[in-house]
Amino acid sequence: MQVEYVGALNIVIGVIARFWPVWLALAIVLGLSFAYKRRLGLYGQLFDSSVGIAGVVICLFWLFTAMFASTIATFNPLDQIVVMKDALPGGVEPASHKVFLFGADKLARDVFSRMVYGSQIVLIIAPAATAFALMVGITLGLPAGYYGGRVDTILSFLANLVLAFPVILLFYLLVTPGIMDTPIPYAIAGLFFIFPIIFFCVLFWTRFKNRPDRLYLLLGLTILLGGWVYVGLVFDRDPLGIVHIDPNQLNIFVAVVFASSPGVFRIVRGLTMDIKTRDYVAAAQTRGESPWYIMLWEILPNARGPLIVDACLRIGYTTILLGTLGYFGLGLAPESPDWGTAIKDASRLLRQYIHPALPPTIALMSFVLGLNLLADSLREQSLKD
Repeated sequence: MQVEYVGALNIVIGVIARFWPVWLALAIVLGLSFAYKRRLGLYGQLFDSSVGIAGVVICLFWLFTAMFASTIATFNPLDQIVVMKDALPGGVEPASHKVFLFGADKLARDVFSRMVYGSQIVLIIAPAATAFALMVGITLGLPAGYYGGRVDTILSFLANLVLAFPVILLFYLLVTPGIMDTPIPYAIAGLFFIFPIIFFCVLFWTRFKNRPDRLYLLLGLTILLGGWVYVGLVFDRDPLGIVHIDPNQLNIFVAVVFASSPGVFRIVRGLTMDIKTRDYVAAAQTRGESPWYIMLWEILPNARGPLIVDACLRIGYTTILLGTLGYFGLGLAPESPDWGTAIKDASRLLRQYIHPALPPTIALMSFVLGLNLLADSLREQSLKD
């Protein structure tokens, strides 16, 4: 069956039209952000520089793309339409007359739809893994920097031990398919996922220990919600069936948190060692505040600037890492539409067909670029403050 093609202008118009929910959401969010930027704190200050605006626009673009993926995508990312195998951009599917805007790959799947759905995987795993790494690094870095001595020696040794291990080999050991059948990923996940629960319990205890009515409510909610998520992620036993993660995604999640936590730990430790010498920390010690109160409510808020910048950069690093793991065929399932897997599949026939490799490559590059621009703008604002 002969495949017909549309012109380049129609492809461009078609792509722009498919992203209409993204353009609408961007217009609303950016319009409100500009109108109320003076009331939006650090986020509002990003709109005072062109670099910040560019970073926000790019990141929001991919965020809204992930949110409206089912509306934007033309086809299901796993659908195979044999007649469209290796079709060039602009190919028209004979049965439905829908256009393969970016062509089809070697398995006759729509490249445009796979790129769009791939953003969901990146926007879920990268920020979530970074958040957990921050929780682990902050929870261990604060006491290491504040107490020093033996506590600092032991925790720093463990962090340096992980950092000294070759990263590629570390990820290969943690993400290789054979390890999914062992309890190792679930044991590591069980250890790491307990840190957010501990962090928020200590946070609320130090703040509201003299107000038991509010304290018990917040502790109860933390243990209830945290335990619900914990049971769903680690044991896959969520009674409501809402919290669930595939074993291969859990492996990647654990590997990223395991490798990123020592870097966060060292940043938090260094910031804590510097900030604990400030006058307001000495004033809190004079008032008789507990060490954990000082760490969480005096030191941590004043370290938020560098940590926010590091979080943006770390999400970008994680995105590149996910692409690298996907390229080597580790972690996610082979049929996954994530950008790394798509680049790997397309690279095998790169000399014959270049079009399946370009969209996921440009998508990954643009998202990381947006995060770097956002981090640069945040760094400038933190220096001004």
